[in-house]
This record gives sequence, C-alpha cells and structure tokens, in this order.
Amino acid sequence: MSEAARHKPASERIAEAVALATLVGIMLAVARLSAAAPATWQRGGKDIAAVGFLLLAGTLASGLLEVVRLPHLTAFLLAGIVVGPYVLHAVDHDTVADLSVVNSLALSLIALAGGAELRLESLRRGVRSLGVATVVQNGLALLIVPLVFVLARPLIPFARGMELAPLLAVALLWGVVAVTRSPSAVMGILSQTRPAGPLTDFAVGFVMTSDVVVVVLMALVVTTVRPVLDPSATVSLSAFADLGHELLGSVAIGTTLGLALAAYLRFVGRQVLVVLLVIGLVLVEAISYLHFEWLLTFLTAGFVVQNLSRQGDRLLHSVERTGEVVYVVFFATAGAHLDLPLVGRLWPAAVLLFAARAGTAILGARVSGRLAKDPPALRRWGWAALVPQAGLSLGIAGKMASEFPTFGPQFGALAVAAVALNEMAGPVLLKLSFDRAGETGKAGEPGEAPAKPATGPPAAGRAS
Repeated sequence: MSEAARHKPASERIAEAVALATLVGIMLAVARLSAAAPATWQRGGKDIAAVGFLLLAGTLASGLLEVVRLPHLTAFLLAGIVVGPYVLHAVDHDTVADLSVVNSLALSLIALAGGAELRLESLRRGVRSLGVATVVQNGLALLIVPLVFVLARPLIPFARGMELAPLLAVALLWGVVAVTRSPSAVMGILSQTRPAGPLTDFAVGFVMTSDVVVVVLMALVVTTVRPVLDPSATVSLSAFADLGHELLGSVAIGTTLGLALAAYLRFVGRQVLVVLLVIGLVLVEAISYLHFEWLLTFLTAGFVVQNLSRQGDRLLHSVERTGEVVYVVFFATAGAHLDLPLVGRLWPAAVLLFAARAGTAILGARVSGRLAKDPPALRRWGWAALVPQAGLSLGIAGKMASEFPTFGPQFGALAVAAVALNEMAGPVLLKLSFDRAGETGKAGEPGEAPAKPATGPPAAGRAS
C-alpha cells in the first residue's frame, strides 16, 4: 500500500464509507423494484447493473480496508460476499451465474498477462528452483493431502461409508485439486504491489506453468482410479492420447495467436484494448468448443509475444490498463458466488484440508529450497504463492464431479468450502510475503522497462 493511501484523511475514509453504504442501498432498492420488471430487463439490465455495482463496491471496499493493510483482492472478495445472494441479496443467484462470461474474459486476460510475465531470462535464472519445487511440491501434495483426507473421513459425510480402496482413490482425486494454484490471485497481487526479485520470478514461473502440470496430473489420476471407483471401467490409453492432443493443440493455437498479436501490435497498434476484449470473448468459447485448454492457449500466446517479439511490454501495458477493472469484477463475483451455508456445514473438514495443503506448501518450500540452494527470501516465503486458489480449482473439481456422479456433488461441495478458505487467506499471505521479502514496489509502474539486475546477493536481483 502506498504512503498516500495509508495516510488518507479521516474525512476521505468517511466519504468512502458513506458512498459505499449509499451504493448498497441503491442496489437493494433496484433489486426489489426489478422483481416486477419484464423478464428481458431482468436478464439484461440486472447483469449490466451488477457488473457496475460490483466494480464500484469492490473499489470502495478496497480503499476502506487499506487501513488494516488487507490486499485489494481480499477486499474485492469480501465486498462480493456481503452484497451477494447469501448476505444482503443485492446481487441474486441468477445474476451471479450470468456473470460467468465476464469471469472467462477476465481469466483470459489474466492468463495472457501471466504468459507475458514469463521472460526466458528469468526462467533460465530460476530453472533449477522451478524444476525442484515442481517435483517436491506436487509430490508432497499428492502424498500428504490425500493421507489427511483419509484421516479426516469422519468429518466428510460422503466418505464415511466408503471402503478403503475407493476412499484412497477419492483421496488421490482430492490431491489433484490440492495442487491447483491461482494465476488470477498472483497476477492481481502483482498488479497491486509491483514486486520484483527472486520470489516474484518464482511465483510467476511456478504458478503460470502449474496449469500444464495440473492438466497432466488430472488425466493420469482419473485414468488410474477409474477402475477402482467404477468396476465396469478399464484403464484406457485413449485418455493419454486425448491429453496429448489437448496440450499440443492448445500450445499450437496459442503460438499462432501470440504471433498474430505481436504482428498487430507492431504494424497496427491501435485500439489494442478493444482487440483484446474481442479475442477474450470469442476465442474462449471457440477453444472450449474444440475441447482445448483455453487458459494454456492464452498463457502460450502471452509467452510468445514476450519472448519472440519486442512487443511484450506493450502487451503487458495494454492488459494492465484493464487490470483494476478485471480483478475487481472477477474477485467480487467470486465472493458473491461463495455458498456460505455450504461452507458453514463443511467447515471442520474444509479447515483441516486447507491447513494440510498450506502446511504441505511450507514443508515443500523448505525441502526444495535446500535442494535447489535458493536465496533465503525464497526459502522463507516461496510457499506463499502456492496457497491461493480460485476458479481453476473449482473447474478441476467440477470435471472430477462429472466423471464420478456417485459422489461428485458432495466432492464438489467440499471443494467449494476448501477453496473459499484459500481464496480468503491466499492473497493476504502472498502480499505479506512480497512485503517481508522486500520486493514490493521494485518493479516500477506498468509499461516501464524492467530494471537491470543489481549486483550483490541473489535477493536483490530484478525479476521479470
């Protein structure tokens, strides 16, 4: 948080609080009046009003909560929870569901920016740390978290009556959910804090490449455990062929998109924001229809623009111009979407699984840091980037739920409860890690050229 924001006068804080209360009151009145409006207005007008309302409410809430040093993403989430269908009902369930298109657009831009943050120079410097951390973190998560899941069986309603073999299979599925990360949370905190250094390099590199790891792990685990959970099923190698097709196709489309974007930025360079919005809205649906991984596609496109052209910083600047709007709407919508009654029913198991996942990340950081001989800041705080979870985790859990309908709905419900805790705690821990590592604010303003690495200890180095 900047000094100016930290020392806002009390009158300005009061004005923000009054504006937020007035805004909520207006939206509540609109929600009541719209109940009698025509159905067409309800479907269209309410959605547009909700986007504007969540944007303003999240922005005002982030300003108010700066006084207690909460990251903006947490403020956006809290604003969404309070005004959502489970507290004040200013935004109802149908409207939240309709905003999924906005969320997909936001995620596509976040993935594009994430790929553009992956500079080859930074990856080469940290390849040892990334490689060791990927093996250690994912290995420990697939070992420890499923074990905790088995031990927590009395707290998990759908697991209580399972025999040992099916229980172990479901626990392994939960382990895959545990290894998912949140590119959106990492990029949101980067947008706010502008950090630079070894920890920043690691956070971006690990989390952005984890999408590929998760897709591969999910296919491997689902194929392996299916015969245990469904006696009529057999192990099929076709799943691995489909996986290879999905990954290679996504990378190929992303490479083509990246080259096209680089050419547009180089030779045209006008209305870039409009072009990015159109690409996000259209290509997400098209790529999903073709059964490719659209997050990986946009991640690849950003990487290509950054490393195969000179237009990477320009692309980042263009995406970051939408940054505050994208992150406010995405995380406020995520907060409104949280099923608070469900979290309340499953909180003992969710808290235990959340703690196991966070503890595994800390242990993994200690082990991988020693093996890779990481700088002290990375050993101490590298785990913090691995705690946040968001839409990707819920998407993976949803795919598993559809694959195994006998316990799928309950499995998905538990995932919602656990991800809710990670959504709330993760951004706070990540912002704290950048602050404590001394990397906050070192990247400069959006669009500036990266600083040269400083001489001296590794912790002083410039990130991407």
